[in-house]
Amino acid sequence: MNVDSTDEPRFAAYVAIDWGDSKHVWSMQPADSDRRERGEIEHSPEAVAAWAAMLSTRFGGQPVAVAVEQSRGSLVFMLGKYEQLHIYPIHPRSAAQFRAALFPSGAKDDPSDAELLLDLVVHHRARLRPLKPDTEQTRLVQHLVEGRRKLVNERTRQTNRLTAQLKLYFPQMLDWFDAVDSPLVGAMLKRWPTLETLQKARPDTVRAFFTAHNCRSQELIERRLDQIRQAVPAVRDKALIEAAQAMTKVLMELIATLREGIASFDCQIAQAVAVHPDFAIFDSFPGAGPALAPRLLAAFGSQRERYQSASDLQTFSGIAPVTVRSGKSQWVHVRWACPRFLRQTFHEWASHSIGFCDWARAYYQQQRGRGKDHHAAVRALAFKWIRIAFRCWKDAVPYDNARYLQSLRRRGSPLSAALAKLELP
Repeated sequence: MNVDSTDEPRFAAYVAIDWGDSKHVWSMQPADSDRRERGEIEHSPEAVAAWAAMLSTRFGGQPVAVAVEQSRGSLVFMLGKYEQLHIYPIHPRSAAQFRAALFPSGAKDDPSDAELLLDLVVHHRARLRPLKPDTEQTRLVQHLVEGRRKLVNERTRQTNRLTAQLKLYFPQMLDWFDAVDSPLVGAMLKRWPTLETLQKARPDTVRAFFTAHNCRSQELIERRLDQIRQAVPAVRDKALIEAAQAMTKVLMELIATLREGIASFDCQIAQAVAVHPDFAIFDSFPGAGPALAPRLLAAFGSQRERYQSASDLQTFSGIAPVTVRSGKSQWVHVRWACPRFLRQTFHEWASHSIGFCDWARAYYQQQRGRGKDHHAAVRALAFKWIRIAFRCWKDAVPYDNARYLQSLRRRGSPLSAALAKLELP
């Protein structure tokens, strides 16, 4: 979901919900009264529907402002079905600091938390922005790319666990193959789960196995066969080997399932972005490709009124640094309170663009020459890319690299001179 800062309607009541796993505590104040009411809602679609119907009946279907200490989650999605409910997300850190300011002792309970959230939405609503759903096409892409990333992260975790197991009893596999989570390694471990079983196999059998799994380099196959013959078992403890072998089998099955799941998500993402009217914009950027272009589309969304300037997105995503001043001291650091997946999207895209775009590579090298480390230089490049992408997004036009280079030369940009040096033989 996205947020928007359009003019708010005239609310008939204000409600705050302190959400929980099985039930939610709410506090409500009608707009024409200072009296507050409390109650609880069970966490179920039926209970939320009955509660929303009660509000609609009581206030004649008029708009109701609802503060919730989250911007996503099952409760927010359930409440989002009802048009009369205008949801105001409260950042957990904001709620915690507001609580600490009023209750220095650290006292906390659900009813008082609901009251604090209600104070925020009643008295400080001007500093909050209501949630506003993006288009269905865009939300589909957003959910798909985030789901895919979770599967990729899970595959990384399971691969690390597999690596740890192989180090115990079969460390040679880590030297023979670059990607331990590949289908080739999985098939090999399934057929020969230990070094002893692999060494007992006939060389022609192993050679045929490699050929059947798209390993066509005879030199590489023969080198691996030599390494297999010369390998020495890491341990001979049968108890350890048997237990590690059992765990390895399970991990390989998990990784294979995750690999299939990621491929399935890739197909669904490709189908979703193929019909999205804005995808051509993000697909035109160097280094985006089939993985990052959909993520850029999800990052910007379709609501062009959401961000008034590129700096809004640079700050929200955490790419823009944060400056802390106190007295004579000043500290510039990375913004910590930001959507990490969003920041990661821009960081990864900027890093990939270095290999596909000459001026991006020149700018990166320029930043490194000024003493910045790799990640700081990539963030600086991402900062620049966001300004360019924001303009293309606002104007609904694809990126034109030749046009941008002409703009650099016309403005006499130092980057144009650096690019010219980079092009020299």
